[in-house]
Amino acid sequence: MDALLEDFKNHLTFERQLSPNTQKAYVADVAHYFEYCAANELSPDKVPPQFLDSYTYQLKQNEKLSILSVFRKQEAVKCFYKFLLIEGKIQEDPTRFLKSPKLPQALPEQLSREEMERLLSYPAEKFDEIRTLTIVELLYASGLRVSELINLNLENVNTEEGWVLAFGKGGKQRFVPLHPACCQRLKYYLSVREAHFASKIVGSELFLNNRGTKISRISVWKDLAVLGRKAGISQPLHPHLFRHTFASHLLQGGADLRSLQEMLGHANLTTTQIYTHLDVGDLKDKHKKYHPRG
Repeated sequence: MDALLEDFKNHLTFERQLSPNTQKAYVADVAHYFEYCAANELSPDKVPPQFLDSYTYQLKQNEKLSILSVFRKQEAVKCFYKFLLIEGKIQEDPTRFLKSPKLPQALPEQLSREEMERLLSYPAEKFDEIRTLTIVELLYASGLRVSELINLNLENVNTEEGWVLAFGKGGKQRFVPLHPACCQRLKYYLSVREAHFASKIVGSELFLNNRGTKISRISVWKDLAVLGRKAGISQPLHPHLFRHTFASHLLQGGADLRSLQEMLGHANLTTTQIYTHLDVGDLKDKHKKYHPRG
């Protein structure tokens, strides 16, 4: 089974070109499924379709997993059996009749314009604070994922012409425009960065930790949480919150879905459509403005 898992991981990496985090999750989920097969004295390549129903029941009733967790584990197992079909190890996919649970449509959280203004006007003085505030500005200006942000090199950002070159899922590249305020903050950060590491040989990444190497995802999360508390933002800050805020504020300002899809790097327009929600206050204002008896 270990060898089969390794082959599956290589399939996810080189053929499916999934992100490292997705690969790790899928491999862990399939390993969990292997344990269930072993407990029932069945080989994964010889299970009948109804066995997948009992596995789903196990996840829901015995392990008490959430709908999202059940859905992800099912998707991992489906991906595994598609891999076995491609490799010719099975003739029929036992998951072909497996129904996925219906996921609730969760609306993405976002910060208000006032909260963003308060956050971006925080008087940063130390290098760590200036770096974090620049990260906030860039995330809000571009909608980058945190993995895209931490892997940016200096040559991927052009503050004169106003764009950033992001490397998204599957190594796909996209140019995202930057507004002048973001470019100005980036220029200031770069001058502080140069002075801070004047006597050191450092990495080529845009955002560096205090050792002069690439900042980690965990550090970004921690720094954002600290800055949010200092700036008096009640909602816990995390990188994806600014991606949601970027998308929501652009749509509210009149941007079209197709352009937003391009900037976010979504492969499917359906993914982008979740941002078409409007808050109740906005709906009430429009109702009052446009209804004949408003």
